[in-house]
Amino acid sequence: MQTQKLDVDEQPSGDDALADVAISRLRQVSMKLAMAKIDISVFDAMQPLEDDWRALETDDLHSLHQSYDWCAAWVNAFRRPLAILKGTYAGETAFILPIEIVRSRGLAVAKFIAADHSNINTGLFSGNFAESGGSIDAEKFAGQLRQALKGHADLLLLQNLPLEWRGRPTPLTGLPTVQNQNHAYQLPFLSNFEETLKQLNTKSRRKKFRVQSRRLEQAGGVEYVIPETSEEQHRLLDIFFHLKSIRFASLGLPDVFADGETQTFLHGLIDKRDDARQYFGLQMHALRLKGENKDRIAAISGISRKGDHVICQFGAIDEDLVPDTSPGEFLYWQIISGLHGSGVALFDFGLGDQTYKRSWAPVETAHYDVVLPVSPFGLAAGAAHRIVTRGKAHIKARPKLYKFAQNIRARIG
Repeated sequence: MQTQKLDVDEQPSGDDALADVAISRLRQVSMKLAMAKIDISVFDAMQPLEDDWRALETDDLHSLHQSYDWCAAWVNAFRRPLAILKGTYAGETAFILPIEIVRSRGLAVAKFIAADHSNINTGLFSGNFAESGGSIDAEKFAGQLRQALKGHADLLLLQNLPLEWRGRPTPLTGLPTVQNQNHAYQLPFLSNFEETLKQLNTKSRRKKFRVQSRRLEQAGGVEYVIPETSEEQHRLLDIFFHLKSIRFASLGLPDVFADGETQTFLHGLIDKRDDARQYFGLQMHALRLKGENKDRIAAISGISRKGDHVICQFGAIDEDLVPDTSPGEFLYWQIISGLHGSGVALFDFGLGDQTYKRSWAPVETAHYDVVLPVSPFGLAAGAAHRIVTRGKAHIKARPKLYKFAQNIRARIG
């Protein structure tokens, strides 16, 4: 490894180093004092928070899944009770944690809105709070969160949080956590598509693309489409639901997209778009065949964008069409190459360890769940969540055991 020696003028002086340490300590003391004075309010509706919410979400490092429009689409579909936490310090909004209450078997769990369909969660924080990292008094913060949620929930369960996201630690560091069984996979965008591909096995990937292209041409040809009309976007989403239902049935697994509320939610995201902010809730992309299978959809994917971060939410293929061409992989090539030059810095394949994700994504991000009991009932539920999550992580880390577990799950439905 080569190292570069700094010129004398570039080397930090002892005084500068001491000053940096002093500033860091002052910030830590300042944040701990702020925690003593912060006021946390609970809201049962989104609308009173809209202006503050939209102001905080302009930070590119805050997840799309905590954006106002994303959460509004979910709330409109599911109508669950809300307990949104707003932290205020010195008259300014310090943070918003978009939380809904999910009830099951007598247990009330405070979770991020739309947590079941979120690939990454961060919460929303002001600039000072976001940069605070681990300097917050975590024990005091936990006590304030418990007090705010008392009477609303038994357990605060904030899932799928990276402890550090794109170089910035979460202000939630220090709260009690357990590592989630699922990791997420990302592809950083470099200066152009050629440079981005160099992070991968470029030679084999190009060879595979040429083989796919040739086979698709032999089958009559294919067209990559991103419908411009809302009507066509909604039609593609319905095709996705159909293809996915067939896939889940073939595996003997429950269809997580089958219920009316989830479908209403996803349809609602299609019309959430703001080009000025480089934001869209959901955009459908597809491969449409030509030849004897003219106009049939071979592969389909839904992506979301907030600022420079694009998330692949889901994908599906028609397994009866051109199966030897890997149409899903071919579609990702089209999507990723087409996004270059549009201000995207990161393409996120989301949660779940799958071969195609590892082949495209050189970055793997561990996620964590904040597990904070609010009541005695929540204490037991939190302990159970930790045990189950660690068990799932243990199984997923062992491919043979994971395959066995999947087979058992398929047999029992």
